[in-house]
Order: sequence, then structure tokens, then C-alpha cells
Amino acid sequence: MLGALMTHHGARAPWKARRIGNISRAHVRDAKCARAATRIVATALLLAVVACPSAAQGDAFDISDSTWEGCSALYDLATNELGSDRVKAVAVLDWSAVTANDGVLVLHPLQSMDPEETEAFVRAGGRLAIVDDYGRGEETLKRFYIERTTLPTRPLQALRNKSQLAIAEPVLVDEKGQSTGPHPVVANVQQFVTNHGTGLRSSKRLTSVLEIRAVGEPPVALALAGMVDAGRVFALGDPSGLMNQMLRYPGNRAFAQALCHYLVDEDGGKRHGGKLYIVANRFSEVSSFKGNDSLRKDIESYARSLADSLAEARQHGAPGGLHWAVALFAVLGIGAWIVRAASRPYKSPNPRYARPIPLVAQGGVAGRFALLSAPSSPPSLVLLELKSALVEALGQKLGTPVEPSIESILSAAHRAGALDDEKRTALKEVLSTMRRAESSIVAGRPTHVPRAMLQKAATVVRDVLLAAGGITPAPLGDDRGPATRSVDTPANSPDKPSTIVPPAPEESSL
Repeated sequence: MLGALMTHHGARAPWKARRIGNISRAHVRDAKCARAATRIVATALLLAVVACPSAAQGDAFDISDSTWEGCSALYDLATNELGSDRVKAVAVLDWSAVTANDGVLVLHPLQSMDPEETEAFVRAGGRLAIVDDYGRGEETLKRFYIERTTLPTRPLQALRNKSQLAIAEPVLVDEKGQSTGPHPVVANVQQFVTNHGTGLRSSKRLTSVLEIRAVGEPPVALALAGMVDAGRVFALGDPSGLMNQMLRYPGNRAFAQALCHYLVDEDGGKRHGGKLYIVANRFSEVSSFKGNDSLRKDIESYARSLADSLAEARQHGAPGGLHWAVALFAVLGIGAWIVRAASRPYKSPNPRYARPIPLVAQGGVAGRFALLSAPSSPPSLVLLELKSALVEALGQKLGTPVEPSIESILSAAHRAGALDDEKRTALKEVLSTMRRAESSIVAGRPTHVPRAMLQKAATVVRDVLLAAGGITPAPLGDDRGPATRSVDTPANSPDKPSTIVPPAPEESSL
């Protein structure tokens, strides 16, 4: 039994999880989907079985647990000292039923407690005892300026010379070294045997009740007590010292008896006579102290419960029922996907050689127009196409090649059809914009060209070509705008391609 005692109570052994003949393409795809889905279903079921923990065992410090690590003996001791009608071991702490004359004993909490309710209860005169080492009790203690620390590695006294079973003694002197009487909880305690406990320290001047002295190390407090307005806060860093097997030691038993009386009975001549509420491990908190309920508190309570559940899942893994639920949903989802995929009719695709060639992949005028109007093409290409059309048309009109520089194009346009100052200025501005667009495309960073600029460039190029006689105007009554065929090239000529002046595209962003 002692060997089991020296094993940390919170430890739990973690679980370790351990082609085709003449068939159509649709049939091949269905067969592959079915095989993949079968493997996925089998894997999901295997993971659920392996990851699902065994039947839940009773947690340590459970009031109803009579084994060596339970706390049924503590409950029996409390009822013998105070009476069965004054001791309430509950799984749901109803703050509206708790009064300022009552005491609350919290053993190894596995979730954070409501900060507003605990503080309101203590400040109103209630007494709160947090007995915890590796649970979530530190979150409540921090609100009262109490933190955990490690115990000495070489205690002066220890059971069977095991440092994990260090022996704590009552504190009889204060911080200034002056002799004081023992705290009421340890008035009849000479030694308190610990079991893998933790030390406590406080940034405030709280009363040190129990401490563990060490060889070559300063003593470390095991229990602290302090006043908060009209109430009291008591902290013990070793809940294992109050479980069934440890209460066989006289000092531990005397400590438990005195703690029960301290939480509900006499205080400086004023008798409380309240009830002792005992909660352990995982419990719930409902309502509000003195009935101060609000919607905000309900929302905060739900949020705190959700955060505690997520924290526990990260630390200890998800509960067993969740594994089965996830596996069930996975099986149902995969089954629905299999049925949907297997029953879906597939249209036999045409061979690649029989498929039509996309317009954008074709050559000629149609292919170039499809390329320029494609959503993925930058609008800057339209400016370059306009510039190319202008240079080509002017070259055909003059009978000599035209250099793509601004001055050469301006000179060729003037020679082909005398430009006035307004048209020359407009053409120069458009050519400058075309040069910037060309530079950005060559650099691999096409710039944004507003739709208004594209329309202006198309209009200017069309006017220049009309003035130079490079294109013929549309017949009267034709709403399609000026003709785009070069005047020097017959309509049906197979030798020379038509010069296309593309319209401004609708898309103006890159």
C-alpha cells in the first residue's frame, strides 16, 4: 500500500495507439473511390477503438471513493465532528444557497472557479479552503496573492527518507523570528505527512500554518491562511494528505478535524454555525452569491466551462464518447460520399485529338482577340496591340518600316496625314502611356490601366489612322463604328493579314 502511496496520485498511464482490363474510365474511377473509402472507414473505426479510453475509473479525492486514494474518510470525519445536517458534499455548488456563515472546502479542482462568486463570498465573511497541488486551484489562489512553488529536495524529516513524503510541522514563529502560538488548524498537530505535495508562497503577508524545513535550504510553506475583509482564505498544497490512507496518521487526522471546525465554527467569540460544503475534482457552479444573477454572468459561466473542457482535452485527451461520435460522423459522411460518387453518371470524355481547339490557342485575328479579352490577360496588352496596329498601318501607308519609338511614330503619322497640334499632343500622350505599359510588362509587373485610358487610346489611334488614310470609315447607317480593314489591303487578300484595332476591354483591373 505504501508503494502505491508514493506514486503520484494524478498520474495515469497514457494509452498508445497502435489494374484493369477493358473497362471504362468511369468504372475505374468508381473502383478506386470505393477502395479508398473502405480504407478510410477502416482507419476511422480503428482509431476510435484504439483512442477510446477504458471504462472511467473513479478520480482521486472522490468523496464517495472508499479506496486508499478516495476521501470518504474525510467526509465521515466531517459529519462526526459537525453533524450530518451541516456537511454537504455536492457536485453542483449553488452559490445562492451558500451564506456568509458557511464554509467551502475545495479538493483538487479540475476547473477554474467563478472569480466573482468566490471573492464576493469571502469578502462577505465566508471561509474558503483550497486544498490542491496539481489541479486548477492555483487560478483561484492567485486572486488572493497565493502561488505554488516547489518543496525542498532535502527535507529535514521525511517518511522512510523519501523526499516525496516530506513531513511538515506547525509554524510557531513569525517572519521576524518572534514566538507566536500555532494557528487554530494546527493547534493539536505535531507532524503532517505529505505525499507529492507542492509548496506555497504569497506576495502578501499571509500567515504560514505548516512548513517543511530542509537541510541547506530555506523552509517552504505547505499551508497558508489569510484574512480578506470579513472572510478567510486557507490554502493547503497537498490534498493527498487528506485522503483515506493518509488520515491514519494522527497529525493528518487532527489537521482535518480542526480544518472542518475552522471553516464553519467559532471565530473570536462569534459563532458561525454554518454549513460545510465539500466539492472535489470536477464540479459545477450555478446561480450567484446573494442571488445577484445576470445574463453576463451566465455567458461568462458557459464560456469558462467551454475553456475548461478544451484545456482538459488538450491535457488528458478527448473523452471516450467524443471518439465514438467523431468516428460515427466520419463513417456516415464517407458512406454518403460513396453513395453519391457511385451513383453519379459520368459523361465519357472525348479523346484529346477529337476535342475542339480553344479559341485562345488558335492563331489569326480570332485567337489574338480571344487572348486580349481573356480575364487573365492584363489590360496593358491592349495598349501594346494598339501600338502594333498603329505602327503596322503607318508602315503600310508610307511603304517603309516605322520604328516603334515615339518620335518615329509621330513623324510617320504626320507624313501619312498631316496632324494638327491637338491630335499630335493626344497621340504623344498615348504613346508615352504605351511605353510605360510596355516597360512594365517586360519587367514582369503589368501596371493598372484605367478603362478610360484604354478607350482614349483606341479613339486616338483610330483618329490618326483615319487622318492618315490607314483605315476606311464605316458606311453610313452602320453602327459598328469605323471599319478596321486597311485601305491598302483587299478584303479577301490571302497574302496580307488585316490590321485589327481592338476595342477597349470591359476589364480594367489586373
